[in-house]
Amino acid sequence: MQKAWYYEEHGPKEVLKLGNIPIPTPKHNQVLVQVRAAALNPIDIKIRQRPLAVPLSFPVVPGCDMAGVVVAKGDGVSRFNIGEEVYGNIQDFNNNQGQLKSLGTLAQFIVVADNLVTSKPKNISFEEAASLPLAAQTAVEGFKKAGFRKGMDCFVVGGGGGVGTLVVQLAKQVFGASKVVATCSTSKVKFVKSLGVDKVYDYTKTGYEEIEERYDMVYDTIGDSKNSYVVAKDKAPVIDITWPPSNPRAIHSSLTVSGSVLEILKPYLESGKLKPVVDPNGPFCFDDIVKPFGYLETGRAKGKVVISNFPL
Repeated sequence: MQKAWYYEEHGPKEVLKLGNIPIPTPKHNQVLVQVRAAALNPIDIKIRQRPLAVPLSFPVVPGCDMAGVVVAKGDGVSRFNIGEEVYGNIQDFNNNQGQLKSLGTLAQFIVVADNLVTSKPKNISFEEAASLPLAAQTAVEGFKKAGFRKGMDCFVVGGGGGVGTLVVQLAKQVFGASKVVATCSTSKVKFVKSLGVDKVYDYTKTGYEEIEERYDMVYDTIGDSKNSYVVAKDKAPVIDITWPPSNPRAIHSSLTVSGSVLEILKPYLESGKLKPVVDPNGPFCFDDIVKPFGYLETGRAKGKVVISNFPL
């Protein structure tokens, strides 16, 4: 048996409880990972609060992102060795059955298909690695959907959030943007500037209609495309990662869940050009998951809310 956080009914964060559940056995092309760190995402809150179109089987252990150590593997797995440090998003939202795993990453051990994870760069911690998968996969997908090309400029709505902090970095360091401009709240302006953006607008002081410049791409990470589209050039792509987009003109971008997406980013992480952003109030402790969920729900997080200190 293992320790895990789970819920047996949909509802507020208070439905979460800590208890014992069986340790799973890896099947064909799966690895068993001992989790060292995990990260929370808004999707974890949405899934917990209300039923999905395809219902989950209770009890549900929340969590998509994790970093840990391979402790066992099923037949057919040749990419990883026992003891290897890996990280990834274990929930494949685009699988053919539309079914999500009931055993998420807020557990001591999880099983995951080997193609959904990749080796952890040695220069980043488990906590930093756990902050990356879902947000990085989402961020990369948006640039691909937009057909973004080197030399274009980019306007990012919500540059201080879990996805936004990676979008602003990827724009310049990976996709070669000539200029990156972002919005954020007053408390995050200095922080977002430190990520290398060329200009930051405090959305509490400056509205979209007050911004005169127009951009080759608008990347909206908070679902405000019904308003943010005005800073896009004529026919320029407007990416909205929320569903449904609040503007019919916007292109919805979800994510491709694959370890290969993270593998592409490995040299940028190893060189320091791309930096994981863990909220400075964390990492939070595994012993109290309700607290970090409550913090994520405030919308004040800078980067990702990460969980550490898993029982060994």
